[in-house]
Amino acid sequence: MTDDPRALRQRLRERRRALSPAMQRQAALAVASRLEDWPEWISAVRVAGYWACDGELDPAPLLERAWITGRSVYLPVLDRACALHFAPYSPGTPMRRNRFNIPEPAVAPETWLEPSRLDLVLTPLVTFDPTGTRLGMGGGFYDRTFAFLRDPGYRGHRPVLLGLGYEFQHVAALVRHAWDVPLDAAVTEAALRRFSGE
Repeated sequence: MTDDPRALRQRLRERRRALSPAMQRQAALAVASRLEDWPEWISAVRVAGYWACDGELDPAPLLERAWITGRSVYLPVLDRACALHFAPYSPGTPMRRNRFNIPEPAVAPETWLEPSRLDLVLTPLVTFDPTGTRLGMGGGFYDRTFAFLRDPGYRGHRPVLLGLGYEFQHVAALVRHAWDVPLDAAVTEAALRRFSGE
C-alpha cells in the first residue's frame, strides 16, 4: 500500500499546484477528447461537474461540451449542515462562495437535483488506484453523498462516478475503508480506466 494518506495527499496536491496554467489546460482538453466516444458520456443527460481549485483537473471543457449538446449541468453546493447537493449550472448562473471559498451556484434549493438522479458525476480527486479507490481532500463529502451506491439492496438509478485527474495521481494501491465509495472509472490526460469495483 502507499504511504500515509496525509503525506500522500500533501505531496500530490503540491505537484498538481506546480503545473503551469498551460499544462493544466492541455490536460483538461486531453481528458475531454478521451471521453468523446465513451458510451457513458454519450448517454449522460444530467452531468455533475465541479469548480476546479487547488490545481484540480478542470472539467470546464467537458461542461462546455455538455452545454453544446443540450445536457443539463450541475455543480456541488453545500447546505447549512455541510451536506453536498447538486445545483443547476449554466453560463450566466449567479455564483457565491461557500465556507471553503469555492464558487457554487446561487440558486434556490428547490432547483437542486437529488444525487441519485444524476447520470454522470465528474468527481475531483487527489489520487486513485487500479481498483477505483479514491482519495479526495479528506472531507468525505462524495462518500457520504453517494453512500447509497454501496447498498447491495439499492435498485434505483445508479450515477456513474468518473474520477478526473492527472496521470501522476494514479498510484499502485490505496487502502479502501468501509465508507469509501469507489469510482466506476477514472480519466487522465493519458488514459481512461474502467474499474470492476473489486
